[in-house]
Parts: sequence; structure tokens; C-alpha cells
Amino acid sequence: MAFADTLMIGHHSTDELSAASFINNMFNLAIIFSTGFSYGLTPIVGALFGKHDSFAIGRVLKNSLLANFLLGILLTGIMWLLYLNIGRLNQPSELIPLMKPYFLVLLLSLVFVLLFNALRQFADGITDTRTSMWILIGGNLLNIIGNYVLIYGKLGFPEMGILGAGLSTLFSRILVFIVFMVLFFKAKRYRPYVEGFRKSGFNKPDFMRLNSLGWPIALQMGMETASFSLSAIMIGWLGTIALASHQVMLSISQIGFMMYYGMGSAVAIRASYFKGQEDYPNIRRSAYAGFHIIMVMSVLVSIPLFLLRNSLGGLFTDSEAVSATVAGLIIPFIFYQFGDGLQITFANALRGISDVKTMMAMAFVAYFIVSLPLGYFFGFVMNLGTVGVWMAFPFGLTTAGVLFYLRFRHKTQNSKQ
Repeated sequence: MAFADTLMIGHHSTDELSAASFINNMFNLAIIFSTGFSYGLTPIVGALFGKHDSFAIGRVLKNSLLANFLLGILLTGIMWLLYLNIGRLNQPSELIPLMKPYFLVLLLSLVFVLLFNALRQFADGITDTRTSMWILIGGNLLNIIGNYVLIYGKLGFPEMGILGAGLSTLFSRILVFIVFMVLFFKAKRYRPYVEGFRKSGFNKPDFMRLNSLGWPIALQMGMETASFSLSAIMIGWLGTIALASHQVMLSISQIGFMMYYGMGSAVAIRASYFKGQEDYPNIRRSAYAGFHIIMVMSVLVSIPLFLLRNSLGGLFTDSEAVSATVAGLIIPFIFYQFGDGLQITFANALRGISDVKTMMAMAFVAYFIVSLPLGYFFGFVMNLGTVGVWMAFPFGLTTAGVLFYLRFRHKTQNSKQ
């Protein structure tokens, strides 16, 4: 949805593209953090699925929806405080009137993102990944249509620009959650789990276990996203063109990231299934196979982006300055593909075996001790600007990947063979 918003907003105005860049970066932090929290459900459901305990799966899903709803309320409050202080972040003054209404509309959608995440992780845990895929594809198509109508003022609607993109995203996120809930109660494939959902109540053991797994994953993923989102604040100091270029490049990079994370989720699903059976050799095989596939994906993503680097910016905006900056950012982007694939694979492998707490400290080192300081150093001390800030990402992501791999190897080699 963010990719479609960026693509369509950029052709409405460069200022709106810059405003969307900053706000989407702030919300990406909240959304990726909350997505990480919901990932705590996958190893629980996967292990129960390996034991064929469908009643318990329905019970845990019910508790997960409660946990995600409460986190959604908490994050909405935190983001509201950020909204009240948005003028103090030293962003270009001409962008503030564009940022504020867009921010408020996305804020309304946050709880629905978390509730959908809980349902998606439940479906992933029982190896039903197609349902989430089709619902999300439908939601994205709806968002694109809504963007066209509301951003540009078609079919009798007023021309709303960036606000129209926000309203379209809000409506799409509400609808995909409602559709998934209806499918859960009506679809035959989910019938074994509905009984556990309906007949069980909220209980402290499930709730606490979801939190004990969810918070470390959320913090690990949140720190990774924070290295990009906080970099957006630094890039905002460089002006509107730099911020717009950063948003375009993030939108391009998210295509690869989401592809890799889809395969990483498959690693987590298989690892959790084999963990339920105490089958450590197959846990290792799943992780290494996933890493090999992600590396092939990274090559397939990097080659066309490199070859098309001088024209990619033009897909999002008519600004030649933005397009030129985007072309320069492709090089550090390609350099960090190995580290990104490595950290995604083994973060998900560790998630699948429910070994998540150590990742928090590793992520802190990689993203806050390595990535962010290097971004400031390259960007402002070395005067390399936006490209310099992006040069730090390969160092941070590769550090995280190596640390996660070493932890996974230690845990699986010293566990039951």
C-alpha cells in the first residue's frame, strides 16, 4: 500500500511525496514493530499444528487478537504524542500542513493493521499462506483504485492529493480485516479452529506467552526499522529533494524486503512445525534452504534495479533532482542485499524455534551502535549527504545477519539431534 501511495502521490506533487516520505517512515516503525509482535503467534500455532491440537490453536488466536488490539491502542497513543510534536522535528516548514491530515488518517487505521496481523499469523502457522495473499492483493487493488479516485479527483470526488491516499489506505485496511474475520467463521478449512475460538475464554497463560515471544521480536524488528525511520529524520535536515528521494528508494527497496520476508516467514513456519516434533536436522535444513532461495531472489531483484537505476525515479516523480539522487542510492542498496537476506533468514529461523530474547541485544548493537552512527558520520561528517546515510545500511544489516546466524547455529547444534 505504501508503494502504491508513493507512486501515485509523487505524480501529484513533489512536496506531497516528501510529506508522505516522512509520515510513512514514522508509521513504518509502528507497523513493523506491531508486525513483529504478531509474529509471536506463529511459533505457538506452528508447534500446535505439528501436534494436531486445533482447539488450542483457536484458543491462542482469540488471545492473540486481544493482545494485538491492546498493543494497537498503546501504539495509537504513542503516535498521537508524536503528532502533537511533529513541528519540533526540524522538517521543512512547507510540508507540515500536508503531513498533519495524512498522519491523522493513517493513525485511525493502525489498530486494524494489528488485528489483521493476528489473523495472518494464525493462517501462516497452519500453513495456509494463500488466504492472506489473496486478501492482501485484493486490498492493494482496492487501495490503488481509491488512490486514483481520491488523489486526482475522479468520478465526481474532489481532488484530495495526499489526504485522498490516506483515506484510501484507511478504507482498505478496515476492509481486509473484516473480510478475513468473515472467512475465519465461514470457511470450511477453519472450522476445526472456530470451536476452540468460540468455546475458550481469554486466559493468562496464553496471553503471557504471546507477550513473552511477541515483544522481543517486535523490538528486534522495530530497531531495524528505526534505523531507516530515524535516518529519514536526518535526511529531512537535507531538504525536500533528499526526503523525497529517500521515500522513493525506500518504496523500491521494500519490494525486495517483502519478498525476502515472505520466504523468511516460510522458514519460521517450517522451523516451528519441526520444533513441535523436536526435529532439529530439518529445522537446520529449512533455514539453509530458505537462505539459498533468498540469495537467488536478491540477485533477481538487484540486476534489473541496477540496469534501470537512471530511470527508476521517473516512475514516481517528474523531478529530475529526485531521479538523480535515487540513481545514486541504488549502489548502497545493492550492497546491503546479502546482509538483509542473512538477517531475515536467521531472525525468522530463531523465531520459529522460539529463541527470540537474545535477538533484541543483537539488533541494538547492529542498528543503534553500528548503523545509525555510521549514517551520521558518512552523511554529515564526510558530507556525502543522502548517499552517505544509505552507506551505513550494509554495515548494520550484515552485522545483524552474522550475529543471528551464529546464534542459530549455536542453538541448533547444541540441541537435541
